[in-house]
Amino acid sequence: MASGKELCEGVEWRIRVVDGSSEVLVPPTGLARKVWLRTKGLISGLGMKVRMFLKQAWDMGANDPRKVIHCIKVGLALTIVSLVYFMRPLYDGVGGNAMWAIMTVVVVFEPTVGATLYKCLNRVCATCLAGFLAVGVHWIASQSGDRFEPFVVGASIFILASIATFSRFIPSVKSMFDYGAMIFILTFSIVAISGYRVDKLFDLAHQRISTIIIGTSLCILVIMMVCPIWSGQELHSLTVRNMDKLSDSLDGCVTQYFTNSNGEDDQKLQGYKCVLSSKASEESMANFARWEPSHGRFNFRHPWKQYLKIGASMRSCAYCIEALNSCINSENQAAESIKKHLSTSCLKVSSSSSSAIKELAESVKKMNKSPNMDLLVEEMNSAVEELHNDLKSLSHLLNPSTTAENQISATGLVPFMEIIPVVTLASILIEISARIEALVGSVEELVEESEMKDKIVAKEEKPEGTMKALQRV
Repeated sequence: MASGKELCEGVEWRIRVVDGSSEVLVPPTGLARKVWLRTKGLISGLGMKVRMFLKQAWDMGANDPRKVIHCIKVGLALTIVSLVYFMRPLYDGVGGNAMWAIMTVVVVFEPTVGATLYKCLNRVCATCLAGFLAVGVHWIASQSGDRFEPFVVGASIFILASIATFSRFIPSVKSMFDYGAMIFILTFSIVAISGYRVDKLFDLAHQRISTIIIGTSLCILVIMMVCPIWSGQELHSLTVRNMDKLSDSLDGCVTQYFTNSNGEDDQKLQGYKCVLSSKASEESMANFARWEPSHGRFNFRHPWKQYLKIGASMRSCAYCIEALNSCINSENQAAESIKKHLSTSCLKVSSSSSSAIKELAESVKKMNKSPNMDLLVEEMNSAVEELHNDLKSLSHLLNPSTTAENQISATGLVPFMEIIPVVTLASILIEISARIEALVGSVEELVEESEMKDKIVAKEEKPEGTMKALQRV
């Protein structure tokens, strides 16, 4: 029988000779045919990969159109800034340094308004400060003579670069001016070193600062005028979504455990993992949101840092839900009688806790204090107290001896090891309810600070409106 390789190459003919032996006749296959088949396979495989890549790119753009809009905005900004090269008056004004405007757009343009403003303002301030200092150092070095000029320039670069680098390790500086410190080191080093060989140093610094101001100004205009994406709004929406996921995960896990139902959506039950992995996103969004002007219902002084406290409180609840999920999926399961004994109180605690989290999500979404929050917290505490009483009543079911099964069946007692899993689950539920109360406090603090900031802004805007009215009179 022919092998797979022979079948792929062509048809096999077998003839029998008179003496009983047989010979195999295979159609000749040339080198060109083998090369063609392999090339055809490579092209078809490459085409399939390109097709899958394009499909994934299309799905990504369809799921999040903001990514496509960001790409269009970057192209628009680069096209406009290229006019610096095409228009002779602008090119003559900045000279060959016009390329810095294009580089600035590529480097500082980010998807959100806050991130773009953060980079633009840091770049402009750092460039101006570094340029002025470099010109001053050049003047001092030129006055010291040709012999000491390189030493003055080298010492200034060493001192200022070391200080700027050290400042990047300071948390308060790193969160607000890390990019600016890096640009300061780059600009100062370039301008200071160039001054040693370039005669017109002031013109070089002026052209570099001018091109960077052109690039950053264009980025700010495009990012704020064309479909702006605000970091503050993104942080606000992320907080609300995480609260909903936390609520669904808590209620779904406990319900699935006590009702033995497998109809719950796994993605819905695993929603707490999104809360655990969102710390970095929350911190970056809160940092960028502080750079944004007033937009929508968020003022310039909106308490963005409070969102980080809310995120930390949510993650503490999510860690408990993770432990709860591990307890539910453990190999050591509790006896059905114990589960039935605690099912009502545990389900009540999870339901009331989930309702409290959902109400908190609505409170954050509308940015006002919910009138039902106190009632929901009271219901949750009442359910926790009921669970405490049910746990105390387990003592009459406890059998310290686990060796005699006939004794268990006769007396109705339960081995100690079969009580531990469900007691652990109940303890985790009680801990979650306590952490939810801390989450409630964080949300109420956010609402109070937001209302206070709104009143301050309203008072500041009121005298301006009064002055304008008097001027009209």
